[in-house]
Amino acid sequence: MSYTPRLKEKYNSDVVPQLMEKFQYKSIMEVPRLTKICLNQGVGDATSDKKLVDNAIEEMTLIAGQRAVSVKAKKSVSNFKLREGMPIGVRTTLRGTQMFEFLDRFVNVALPRVRDFRGINDKSFDGRGNYSLGITEQIIFPEIDIDKIGRISGLDVTFVTTAKTDAEALELLKLMGLPFKNQN
Repeated sequence: MSYTPRLKEKYNSDVVPQLMEKFQYKSIMEVPRLTKICLNQGVGDATSDKKLVDNAIEEMTLIAGQRAVSVKAKKSVSNFKLREGMPIGVRTTLRGTQMFEFLDRFVNVALPRVRDFRGINDKSFDGRGNYSLGITEQIIFPEIDIDKIGRISGLDVTFVTTAKTDAEALELLKLMGLPFKNQN
C-alpha cells in the first residue's frame, strides 16, 4: 500500500470536479494543477559573514524537508562588496509528495502562526497563473527552534501552476486551502 498525501487526495476528489464545473473544461487534462513550490531566501549580509548562508541552508532544509542549495552571485557589484560567484542566497524546489506535504503544513500550521493574520493577498499573481508571497519571519514554521536561530529572516514562496489565467490559478489555490483575504 503506497502513501498518498492528504491534499493530493483532496485535489483529485474535490478540486478537479469543482474546477471542471466552474470553467467548463472538456477534458480532465485541461484542469490546472500545482506543479511545484519554489522557496527562496536572500541572505544580504552573506558578503561579510559566510556562516549566514550555512545557517540559512540548514533552516531552509528543515522547513522544506529536503536539502537546500546556495545561490551564487551572477555579477560583481562593488557598492555592495559583492563578487561574482559569492553565495548570497538559498533556494529549493519542491515537487510531488514533498510539495503536497509542505503545502499542507504551510496552510494548516505555519500561516495561522503569523501575527495579526487576516489572509494572504490575492493580487500577487504574475499573469500566467503563478502565485508568489513573501514571509517576513521564518519562525512561523514549527520546525524552526526559536532559541537556536541567530537572526530572523524572511523567505519567498512561489506556487507554480499549469493554469492559463490568474482567475483559474486563484480558484485552484483557494480550493487547495490557501486563505486569501477577499474570499467570496
